[in-house]
Amino acid sequence: MNPFLLSVEELERKARAIRRRIIVLNANSPAGGHTGADLSQVELITALYFRILNCSPEQKDNPDRDIYIQSKGHAAGGYYCVLAEAGYFPTDWLPTYQHNDSRLPGHPVRHKTPGVELNTGALGHGLPVAVGIALAAKKSNSPRKVYLITGDGELAEGSNWEAALAAAHYKLDNLIIINDKNGLQLAGATKEIMNTDPLDKKWQAFGMEVTQCQGNNMADVVSTLEGLKANGKPHVVIARTVKGAGVSFIEGRAEWHHRVPKGDEVELALEELKDE
Repeated sequence: MNPFLLSVEELERKARAIRRRIIVLNANSPAGGHTGADLSQVELITALYFRILNCSPEQKDNPDRDIYIQSKGHAAGGYYCVLAEAGYFPTDWLPTYQHNDSRLPGHPVRHKTPGVELNTGALGHGLPVAVGIALAAKKSNSPRKVYLITGDGELAEGSNWEAALAAAHYKLDNLIIINDKNGLQLAGATKEIMNTDPLDKKWQAFGMEVTQCQGNNMADVVSTLEGLKANGKPHVVIARTVKGAGVSFIEGRAEWHHRVPKGDEVELALEELKDE
């Protein structure tokens, strides 16, 4: 059971606090960050850690704990902010993000950061490993579920589709793939760089059960994730999000894929993210 079980309203407040942490974290990083990608996933990862996942710092070694994999590893900053809020490590580690000898590197590293289950960053690796973990859980009759968040640009990597074939073949209904579909990647619009639409039909053709939600709407995210039922098929949730969600001058702009707020931008963003 999740140790927090926050209500939708509490999750919305938590997401706003995490967005504030993301802005400050990236502004203080000496090596930049991925502000747009961090912000687009906030509702998804907040709902997971504060309501959905059967895991906690106290049961990080429990063999039946749920597993979360941050497949879009470049969005590590937002991931770290959630892990810190959930108690996996002290929040005073956050200002060290990407500094020399920090335990919070630019991409998740399992042996450095408490709570990280898998080293990610090279895109297309998260889903194949998640499939292996889910298959092992099935074979050992473990109740665990395996969740991961992928970027939509990441789906151009063929390894994802090989893994999808295996997931469907082995009927891994304990696997939940969440696509953070914000429509943008490093160099521009995903549909112009490598169009994956119609994405729902592609996943369905690979044997997946597909659900869609508004990924920056907390109520929709929660009801979608809680509504998934084991039916012999892996689950794909296509979460339609906005890159940079929550800060007006960052939203929907590709240049914020690898840009951080500076100077007055920090205060402007924090002003927009004040508690309502």
